[in-house]
Amino acid sequence: MRKRQVVVRREEPSRCSTTSAQTITTVRYAECQKNHAASVGGYAVDGCREFMASGEEGTNGALTCAACGCHRNFHKREVETEVGYEHAAISSNGT
Repeated sequence: MRKRQVVVRREEPSRCSTTSAQTITTVRYAECQKNHAASVGGYAVDGCREFMASGEEGTNGALTCAACGCHRNFHKREVETEVGYEHAAISSNGT
């Protein structure tokens, strides 16, 4: 079973508008980009395709990849943002 590290942030809409927007941002960490041959002047990556946390959220293991042992910062960060709008109905009788 594969573990995935997903962070979801929600921004609350402003209260002074009849149109409200909700933004959902999903962050995914893909292939490892750590250059393991940098010390000898070369370029070699380990082939890790996706970040899998080695521990539970809130622990140090959550930042270490179970597949390659690298820190999460070495993995390519992919951000997906969705924006949804809700329109409030305004009655014509003033209520």
